[in-house]
Amino acid sequence: MSAAYATFGLAPAIRAGGVLADGGYQVHRDFVDFVVDGRPLLFQLSDLDAVSPLASDVPPAIFTEQVRALLLEADPPLPDGRFVIYGCPECADLGCGAVTAVIERDGEDYVWRDFAWQTDEHADLELNGYQGVGPFRFHGAEYRAALTSLREGPPRRRVLLIGARVAVLAKLAAALRTIGIGADITQDARAVPAEELRGYGAVAFGRAVGEAERVAVLQAFEHAGVEVARVDGLAPIVPLLVAQIEHALDRSPHAQRRLTTLAAADGAAEIEVTSACRVRITAYRLDRLYRTHVREVFDGVLEPGRHRVPLDPRAVKGEAYVVARTTGGVLAAPVTGGRRG
Repeated sequence: MSAAYATFGLAPAIRAGGVLADGGYQVHRDFVDFVVDGRPLLFQLSDLDAVSPLASDVPPAIFTEQVRALLLEADPPLPDGRFVIYGCPECADLGCGAVTAVIERDGEDYVWRDFAWQTDEHADLELNGYQGVGPFRFHGAEYRAALTSLREGPPRRRVLLIGARVAVLAKLAAALRTIGIGADITQDARAVPAEELRGYGAVAFGRAVGEAERVAVLQAFEHAGVEVARVDGLAPIVPLLVAQIEHALDRSPHAQRRLTTLAAADGAAEIEVTSACRVRITAYRLDRLYRTHVREVFDGVLEPGRHRVPLDPRAVKGEAYVVARTTGGVLAAPVTGGRRG
């Protein structure tokens, strides 16, 4: 069988969720992505909004069965020896479309071939095949070692919220839970048992929390043996805080992220992406009465590299922030410098 050897690995990844500008919600998904020759396989499939079957929110028994299937210890879920590689992040229904491939053994090696976009029981390679993707041949030992390391499933992520504005924290917790991120509220993490602290991936502080109190909370996590991400809330704007928390919970290697840089100053947002993807930039600002104003300032596909996106001065007047989202990540930044009105 003619297929060049490729390296196989796994890496944590996210499908960025969030509170959208129109008031809707997009589900946050933590999953394990396939890394082929050092690069996420998902990046080779253009701007695809999808997740692998190895998602953290599926029941443990189903997760284990997915791992067994990829190891060819279970029957393929689709005819012709095809397996779902990436599926719909909202419902995982084949009718929404999925990337599938044939997975088979060749001696000790594993081979992934005939990648296709599939919406029903059978794939049409001539019409919907991914030309130029694969076939990939993986050394058996490397392939099995990577997948068997997932037998216990990926960690589930929760966030601990600490702040003075209870109403904002309640809205933030509700928004996070809606998109699939667990959230709890406390005023003093030192009173939380160590075993509970170990369930959190991040702790988020409101602006009114003093630095001494923040240090004490972080020390409580340290004493519990927990490495936790710290989020310093930029402003009491729920979608902005959601974006900050999602970014903090992203455990994917920085070199394997699509969205790597965001800054906003002097009337423009500077953004960097590592592969072609759709990016949406939303501006949030607080007026003098602390009311939130929202405006979509950009929505389009960006090619790999650095980009400068002009910002409408009316959208970033006064205290303002921008959030950039793509299918695999999210970043938030304050608007600094002049030209803000």
